[in-house]
Amino acid sequence: MTTSLFAFIGAAFLIAMVPGPSTVVILRRAVVNGRRTGMATVLGNECGVLLWGLAAALGLSALLLASEAAYACIRIVGAAVLVWMGARALWQARRADGPDREPTATAAVSLRRAYWQGLGTNFANPKAGVFAVSFLPQFVPQGAAVLPTLLALSVIWAVVDLIWYVPLVWLAGRVGGVLGRKSVRRRMEQLAGAVLVGLGIRLATEA
Repeated sequence: MTTSLFAFIGAAFLIAMVPGPSTVVILRRAVVNGRRTGMATVLGNECGVLLWGLAAALGLSALLLASEAAYACIRIVGAAVLVWMGARALWQARRADGPDREPTATAAVSLRRAYWQGLGTNFANPKAGVFAVSFLPQFVPQGAAVLPTLLALSVIWAVVDLIWYVPLVWLAGRVGGVLGRKSVRRRMEQLAGAVLVGLGIRLATEA
């Protein structure tokens, strides 16, 4: 059991380090709106991780492997969410276009909205479901109770993800405080928007 646990934690850290849509959304919120908003987005993302882990433990996300239609449906919805978020960021950057001045306040984003954005980004990604149902069971020791073990691994997965994102949010918030000029924030919105739109299009068109 100990060997499986340490192997799982190591693998979970490696997976957390791979950038994806959640990373883009979290860093954007931390840089543009501050650390508290970034952490609210992280908490939403980790709740998404827990939900996918719970689905894997209960066998629900196995539907994504068994049903091409179910996977395609969630994939298209997830792609639409990413494209909408990216387009919104690009639109906000365009609205902010104008003469560059000293640091200026950005549009406030409530912690609740940031939380739901993190949750939606994670849970609308069908790859997370396929990953959960194929990854978590590999670390269940022989003879262990499957359901409790999978639930425990899901919690550990979310905690490891949280440990990885906390220092990133702290650093991003620090950078956001230093790079407070209007032009820099506008470029950040443009970059984040373009990446999110690109990720959405890739998710929608991939096999």
